[in-house]
Amino acid sequence: MLIYMLATAMTVAMLIATVFGLHQEAQRIRVKATTKRFEGFGLRKPYRHY
Repeated sequence: MLIYMLATAMTVAMLIATVFGLHQEAQRIRVKATTKRFEGFGLRKPYRHY
């Protein structure tokens, strides 16, 4: 009986950790998407007069 209770507790703890991790990842992606700026059409090099 004790083993079943420990297994249940570990399962619940792992589910909570998974939900927390998914929430953190979604928040990181959301912040990254909102702060992304339009960079143009590639890397711009300054024009040199040689």
